[in-house]
Amino acid sequence: MTKQSPLHRRIAARLFGKGIQAAAHIVTAVRADWHGCEPIDRQRVYFANHTSNADLPMIWAVLPPNIRRNVRPVAAADYWLKNALRAFIGKDVLNAVLIDRRPEARAEGENPMQDILDALSQGASLIIFPEGLRNMTDQKLLPFKAGIYNMGAALPELEIVPVWIENLNKIMPKGEVIPVPLICTVTFGTPLHVHADEDKDTFLERASQALLQTDPDFRRPSRKIPQPEATA
Repeated sequence: MTKQSPLHRRIAARLFGKGIQAAAHIVTAVRADWHGCEPIDRQRVYFANHTSNADLPMIWAVLPPNIRRNVRPVAAADYWLKNALRAFIGKDVLNAVLIDRRPEARAEGENPMQDILDALSQGASLIIFPEGLRNMTDQKLLPFKAGIYNMGAALPELEIVPVWIENLNKIMPKGEVIPVPLICTVTFGTPLHVHADEDKDTFLERASQALLQTDPDFRRPSRKIPQPEATA
């Protein structure tokens, strides 16, 4: 990106953001299913499964504008600052809280969790992927990192909302550049809170189960296989 005035940069970021939304809807016909909560402008942490680099834009694209403007994704600085275009998208378009996943790259005494808590203290809602990395395994979810527990323990009234992103790993398989035309659904589940005196492992297991239960496959009736008729 060439150097721009702050006003021009804000205008460019707004137009680029509209482009991301349009692309998400055109390519995947992405839609939101507010299954367990209402789309209201309330401070929340939205935590989601992670199978594709497109997960973040999909959640961001389906949020109503009055909610989206107060939402900041928590994202990997080592990915989003890799080049000027990614940095522009991460910092200017998405207004992400950028966290470096490499401990050796952090300044002495730097605490990534503090940046997240600072964003919450300023009233922002967040999008986070508690698995930490993209899940490229056959498992539905990888073990969760402690971040969402730390947020909820620091702010007990904070709504922690599970979000299941369906089909993105099929729409854009790893290594492919042409998307498969499938509909992507982003399902918002029932908010959680960290209970008083609830320990980290108990909450993370509860959060993991809540996210799995937000998956539309969990709510679909299993298809019975017809049995052959008994012969005399």
